[in-house]
Amino acid sequence: MAANALTSRAVYDLPSKMDQITLRNRLLLASGMWRETIGGALPRMPKGDPEDQLQQFELELVNRLWDRATPDTAREIADRTWDLVHDRPDSDPVKQRVVECHEALARMTRLGD
Repeated sequence: MAANALTSRAVYDLPSKMDQITLRNRLLLASGMWRETIGGALPRMPKGDPEDQLQQFELELVNRLWDRATPDTAREIADRTWDLVHDRPDSDPVKQRVVECHEALARMTRLGD
């Protein structure tokens, strides 16, 4: 009976651990991209829910990359930002912002051609 209780408990604990792993992986990807492209210190985030903090950080990263885009760098920025969100649902706010930026980057490259 004790084994069943441990097995049941482990199954219920698994989703929260997966969420933590997902959050960690997203943070590693975004912070690495920040260091490679923006440089400098990572932005300070207000106290709050870690998922909300990470989402705000990712949005800040996407916006900063978009602000720096030129016709020459648009394709690279599009590729990098897609790496952040390619596996997320379409309802994800960061993915929605990336799609908006991709449309603008596409217009920018057409004007530069």
